[in-house]
Amino acid sequence: MDLIGGPPFAVIESDPGVFTSLTRRLGVKNLALIEIYSIEPWAIEHLQPHGLIFCFHWRKDNHRTAEFENPEHVWFANQVSDDACATHAILNVLLNCPSLNLGENLQLFKDETKEMSPVMKGLAITNSSFIRDAHNSLARQADLRGSLNAISSTTLDAQKTKVKKAQQEQCKNKKTTTPRKPKPKTPVKSKTKQPTESSKDTSEEEEVYHFIGYVPAFGKVWELDGLKPGPLEVGELESENTTSGWMDVARPALRMKMAKYGGGAEAANIRFSLLALVDGSYEKANDEWEYWKRERRVLERRMDETDANWKSKVQQELLIVAEHAFNLPEAPGRMFLQGGAQRLARDAEILTAASGTLLRQWEDAVRQAIRTKVVVEDEIQRATNDCTDRIKRTHDYEPFIVEYVNRLHKDGLLDTLFDKGKALKKAKSSERKTEDMEKKTAKTEVSYLEVNEDIDQEELEKDDDEWMPPSSRRR
Repeated sequence: MDLIGGPPFAVIESDPGVFTSLTRRLGVKNLALIEIYSIEPWAIEHLQPHGLIFCFHWRKDNHRTAEFENPEHVWFANQVSDDACATHAILNVLLNCPSLNLGENLQLFKDETKEMSPVMKGLAITNSSFIRDAHNSLARQADLRGSLNAISSTTLDAQKTKVKKAQQEQCKNKKTTTPRKPKPKTPVKSKTKQPTESSKDTSEEEEVYHFIGYVPAFGKVWELDGLKPGPLEVGELESENTTSGWMDVARPALRMKMAKYGGGAEAANIRFSLLALVDGSYEKANDEWEYWKRERRVLERRMDETDANWKSKVQQELLIVAEHAFNLPEAPGRMFLQGGAQRLARDAEILTAASGTLLRQWEDAVRQAIRTKVVVEDEIQRATNDCTDRIKRTHDYEPFIVEYVNRLHKDGLLDTLFDKGKALKKAKSSERKTEDMEKKTAKTEVSYLEVNEDIDQEELEKDDDEWMPPSSRRR
């Protein structure tokens, strides 16, 4: 449904890198989506997730409408676009996390829609060019064209249905106005209704995957499913002012979902995945690296004041490594954003620290900087790979392929392939004919043997009849 025009939502790939790029394009800072493979405490507690996105093979649920709530303080939107369920689920989670930096545009969207009903919020998402452009920027060109074709097909089908109903109404009106001769009554026979093609199509299970969200908000844990009338309460937290321990509340509900939609514990085909919204790894690692970079600078300034020859007293290997451990030329420019108060307190400690402990603290700072630099470089490489994959995914290769095939055809390079294809098709046809002839020959031989067996059996019965006494012979 679209009220303002523009391209519809297209299908995007279900990938953590794609969804992380989506949040960045929406303006959310310091956030990443990662895939998790276990919901046990040892696998997820250290991540401190803000929310979860659960993707599963959708089947119709049996929840009653009375089980769902519509609290005013929980931001919830219904899904009104078929190919935007992931974006709806992510937004339902993001807009219920007050600790996240949503960015100017998304925060403005939240403020403008907070008083709307869930259906109107869903329409607002569908008709927001800002959200739709961010979503479609990650879709393949073929999927964008497919979404336009789907709208065209839906419009044509609706028009055909409308014309058909109008014709049926006209036929009914003609039948009611034209007098009929009464027909003689005949006994009614019960008929079994034959299934039509439409009923067969609807009865067949379709491969449809759906995204829902889990988020702690306002003292409770909520399941946010855009296809349901409202949020579903999973459980209560210890306090409304904290979200600690919310995974202990959500874990039983997740196990039930996995058992229901994943086919059980012994299922061979797992049809679900789980994503966690966590703090951005690059921002966290970069802040830590900046922390130790500042640590080294303050320590060296203090040691220059107390001992001018301190460089000869530290490990020379660390002195050489320090020249590279605090240098990241390929890293994007970023200021030190988190832990400012902690850094100021640490600077005060260094100014009053004993001179004999400064060398050991400097060596520790260099070792920590080496460790955090590796993490920062890994995150930069991961972001580079995600960007490369996005460019490959969204690039339109169709014009190049069409032009390439046309050039091959003009230069006559496709004729050889066509001749090979024709020869292969002819060879397969001859092989198929040979197999048919062999099957017919074998069938004829079997029939001949069966006839001979019947004749032999009749002759044996005749011989037996001649040896019997006249009174017991067959007549």
